[in-house]
Amino acid sequence: MPSQQQLRWSQLRVGITVLVASIALAVLIFLMSGSSGPFSSRLYLKSYFQSTAGLRVGAPVTVQGVNIGNVKNIEVMQDPPNKLAPVLVTMKVNKDFAFEIRKDSIAKLATAGVLGELFVDIISKDAKGPQAENGDFLKSEGAQDINDMISAGQGTLANMDVLLKRMDRILATIENGQGTIGKVINDPTMFNRANDILGQMQQIVTEINNGKGSIGKLLNDDELYRKANNTLDQLNQIVSDINAGKGSAGKLLKDEQLYKNANDTIAKADQLITDINNGKGTLGKIAHDEEFAKKIDTMVTNFSKLSDRMEKGEGSVGKLFNDPSLYNNSDQMLVETRNLVKAIRENPKRYLTIHFKLF
Repeated sequence: MPSQQQLRWSQLRVGITVLVASIALAVLIFLMSGSSGPFSSRLYLKSYFQSTAGLRVGAPVTVQGVNIGNVKNIEVMQDPPNKLAPVLVTMKVNKDFAFEIRKDSIAKLATAGVLGELFVDIISKDAKGPQAENGDFLKSEGAQDINDMISAGQGTLANMDVLLKRMDRILATIENGQGTIGKVINDPTMFNRANDILGQMQQIVTEINNGKGSIGKLLNDDELYRKANNTLDQLNQIVSDINAGKGSAGKLLKDEQLYKNANDTIAKADQLITDINNGKGTLGKIAHDEEFAKKIDTMVTNFSKLSDRMEKGEGSVGKLFNDPSLYNNSDQMLVETRNLVKAIRENPKRYLTIHFKLF
């Protein structure tokens, strides 16, 4: 039978074992609930969110995909700075990763996969501010709710359903031989015509290969090839003559004297334009003399007035152009003159006899 002392020692060992196991279990639970160790320093950050549906206390907090802490507390504030974002989320992160977090970083609710749990992802990609300190508030960005995603996709699914029904009706119409495509696919007459056309095309290709017809001769006649080759040789010879300065075109391109003459002509024309712009010579004075321009303008105005008066029949010239009596008198005079000439031809003695009288 064990002694009293042995029983006490056994109870003490059991107690020590339970205590060590409890401590180990507590440390294990702490490590599983966050990335910071039991003796590491912590940094507390806060953010306001419009909604945190699906986010739980103890959810991971990440930076660039690395787990640096967890969610410490989630509560709804009675008087938040922004009435549209009343949910305050307190995050506990390891200070060893504080250099990755800036005061203008963004705390975003993200989803682990399509249907995974929510976690807080701190985005510092575009952050330029100083390093965040304990108790700082970060800007927030909510996650898209799965219900919103489903609602947004319902419209697309409805459109797809309508499109599929239309496609089914079109295919049924084609299978029944209706419409142009249906007739093309199901009408044997159309098939026979297409087959005949293909046969004729095959015959045409055969005749071309045999050198028949204009196209066949064009492709298979050696004489035509020789003529085309000779034409190319002649064109090459013409180009060679031009490069050698032969002929009119060759002299035009190669004659230095012609180039000098053209250059001198251009220089003289440029000098003439310069003189005109400077008011030299007759053309220069005409182009720059305001008095001459006024005279031209006055002359044009007077000519316009004269034309208006002539159209109205005013003055001698106007009456000459517009008076019908002048036309009638002229026409009558021409008729009488023609009759006179006719009478002289018929009886010239009557009009051409000269009478002499002696006194």
